[in-house]
Amino acid sequence: MKTAMIKIGLAALLCASAAFGAFAEEFTKGVVNKVDTKAKKVTIKHEDLKNLDMSAMTMVFRVEDPALIEKLKEGANVEFVAERVNGKLTVTNVK
Repeated sequence: MKTAMIKIGLAALLCASAAFGAFAEEFTKGVVNKVDTKAKKVTIKHEDLKNLDMSAMTMVFRVEDPALIEKLKEGANVEFVAERVNGKLTVTNVK
């Protein structure tokens, strides 16, 4: 009986984490206005950021991952994920 309850609990946890992971990786369309490699920042004119409850606007984001900042070119159309990392709006994924 205990094993069955543990399996059910584990299955529920896996389903919840999969749902959260899908939500956290919601991509938003935008246009790169400026890239500041030295400061590790990018300015993007973006559509609504649903996961952050923000309407469409142009704003500056941090980019901690050097591989991501290399993907960002001024004038490029991008799809990206932004999240709050240590209280700062940060681009965490780009495609």
